[in-house]
Amino acid sequence: MDSKSLNRLELNKVLSACAEYACLEDTKALFGAFVPSTDLAEVREQLERTGECLKLLFRYGLGSIEYFPDVTELLTRASKHSVLSCAELREVNSLLRSARLAYTSINGVADEEIIKIKADSARIYYDKNLEDDITDKIISDDDVSDHASDALYSIRSKIKSLNERIRAKLSEYVSGDTARYLQDGIVTMRGDRYVIPVKAEYRSRVKGLVHDRSQSGATFFIEPEYVLELNNELVALQIDEKEEVERILKALSVRVGAMAEQLAVDMDVLAEIESYYARAQYSYANKCVLPQVNKRGYINIIKGRHPLIDPEKVVPVSLELGGSYNFLLISGANTGGKTVTLKMCGLFCLMAACGIFVPAAEGTAVCAFDDIFCDVGDSQSIEESLSTFSSHITTVIDMCRRATSGSLVLIDELGGGTNPDEGQALAKAVVEHLLKVGCKGIVTTHFTALKEFAYTVDGIENASMEFDASTLKPLYSIKIGLPGASNALAICRRLGMDEDILNSAVSYLSEGGRTFENIVRRAEESRVEAQKKLDETNALQVQLKDKLAEVNRRIDELNKQREKLTANARAESRRIINERTAAAEELLDEMEELFKKEELSQTDLIKARTLKNKLKNAAYGEEESERSITDYKPATADNLKAGDSIYFSKLQSVGQVLSVNPSKGEAEIQCGNIKTRCKISELQKTGSAPAATKTKEIRVKKSGAFSPSKPLLEINLLGVTVPEALYEVDNFIDRAVMDNLEEIKVIHGVGTGKLREAIARHLKGHKNVKSFRLGKYGEGETGVTIITLK
Repeated sequence: MDSKSLNRLELNKVLSACAEYACLEDTKALFGAFVPSTDLAEVREQLERTGECLKLLFRYGLGSIEYFPDVTELLTRASKHSVLSCAELREVNSLLRSARLAYTSINGVADEEIIKIKADSARIYYDKNLEDDITDKIISDDDVSDHASDALYSIRSKIKSLNERIRAKLSEYVSGDTARYLQDGIVTMRGDRYVIPVKAEYRSRVKGLVHDRSQSGATFFIEPEYVLELNNELVALQIDEKEEVERILKALSVRVGAMAEQLAVDMDVLAEIESYYARAQYSYANKCVLPQVNKRGYINIIKGRHPLIDPEKVVPVSLELGGSYNFLLISGANTGGKTVTLKMCGLFCLMAACGIFVPAAEGTAVCAFDDIFCDVGDSQSIEESLSTFSSHITTVIDMCRRATSGSLVLIDELGGGTNPDEGQALAKAVVEHLLKVGCKGIVTTHFTALKEFAYTVDGIENASMEFDASTLKPLYSIKIGLPGASNALAICRRLGMDEDILNSAVSYLSEGGRTFENIVRRAEESRVEAQKKLDETNALQVQLKDKLAEVNRRIDELNKQREKLTANARAESRRIINERTAAAEELLDEMEELFKKEELSQTDLIKARTLKNKLKNAAYGEEESERSITDYKPATADNLKAGDSIYFSKLQSVGQVLSVNPSKGEAEIQCGNIKTRCKISELQKTGSAPAATKTKEIRVKKSGAFSPSKPLLEINLLGVTVPEALYEVDNFIDRAVMDNLEEIKVIHGVGTGKLREAIARHLKGHKNVKSFRLGKYGEGETGVTIITLK
């Protein structure tokens, strides 16, 4: 790839943005030295790895590679049998931990589509035992754990005990009669040995070894004679401790050295995997999509957004190249987006060649070109004494020499910076040469002759950056098939240039150029207006389709609700009929038993009347009877008088008061043909007099058997064994089918889940079960099973 062109297209900025998502220095270095691939298979593999990392990160919630420092030099030393320090072993351990986490997290995802990253992770080596040993034995950058070995634990225990003995001895000296010899009542150390501060004038009074003297000479630091041997023993133990620590560090270093080569490979593999994680994070953050990649030079960018422009300001652009034409000639007003579009096209191809998704819509296609040449902007060189035109044409000459059929050529303002006649003639010749070579390319221009040239030559197509003629502002969108007017004079007019100057400028335009520009401008204005109308029409069509879909959806919902209500009403009516018929049969049975007697007593007659009233309630509905009863109020001696309407609960019948005896709390009443005395407290007073009771013969014919009770909607199996539960479930389903129920509930509880699983297995093959599910939130969740019957 041409390095200057890569810089002009600003690929390095995209790679730097990707590197921001990496934590390893090796990964950042990879992005800094990255070269886009030209091999189609390699490009596709890189994009597949990026796609797999997107899944791992944002579907399965994996973390990226855990940080570890560069330990290359430490591994080299360890392989040469050098002993690593505590801090250095901890750095190596961070690599071991990172390698283990990367391997286990990637391979812990059960997704058959994660192939290439798993293959990369298979090269990772880690040693959990060594990682645990370093973690357990080294507790800080400069200290080893007491439990790193039995010997070290024993030595440190002895050191601790000996220190306590020495301090105890010296404390006796400090607090005893000899305390007056001391400068301070403290115990200190000199050269890892315990000493006490003795006043200079009493130095001869304290027997021992002098280790130091204060700068003033007033204090001598003396190791008393009676702790000398203890201090010697302490020093010996400290030497043993140091040797044991060195032995432990050496043993760990040897183990690191033995796997130094594998760990060096780990560093490279982890950096490579993290580079794909970083590319995936960049692609996700910028709403990028996986592009289709080819080698035939075809580019189809759908709503592409230049990744280096503020997402709030960038305008999506669509363009196609390499299909029916190989070159695109983009014209139009300045600041209309020609250069941005040209650079975006080249940058998208380079991003894909680096395994990075592109910020565009689904279906975008790019090509893995053998080389990409780009000439954009002012490349004037003071050091090389090159003018703008000279530097520009030097780049163009290099392109013409090196371009092949597998190249992409991007030239901004071809032929600019010199005499317009010569410039446009040169531009025609260069484009003609590149067309013969067979490469693909985009050229931007303001030359009218070059726009006309695109109409007469095969393989090149005009395109224009849209421009709003009413506001004289660019729209930053491309239209293929029509050239664009430069609108230079119109823009000058909007910016306030004197009208006389503008009129003079128009007079200097050639007749042909003026005519062509006018035609192009009018065509562009007409096309923009037509596009606005088309967009409005399409928007209305979308709205109508959405509204129609919403109407159809609501109709479907209403039909479903109607069917459900009808089915429920049908089932409820059957249930009510069954209940009341069963109740009527029970009453008839009682009446038959009653009339089998040869003689009927007054009690039997009262009971017969009660049964008759119950039968009426069963025929006309309990709701009406119960509602009328709720209108009654308790009768008392004060509010009850002859002629009042009452309800007598024992006969379950309404009647009329004949007389009242307040002193006894009794009343004589008549209910139908029955007269009786009762307590006032047994009566309820009604609001109106009862209608005259008509004697009517009731005949009920028995037919059919009915469910003697209200249909059950749920069954509770808590505490029941599995065989018993399955038997109860079958009976429950049979009753529900007879009661014409559509949905029933089985309560089995959560527990160990055995009962739930047994019921589920049993329901799968049941002939009367249409479907079943566990309860939702508010229904009992996994503690219940909801069954839908056929």
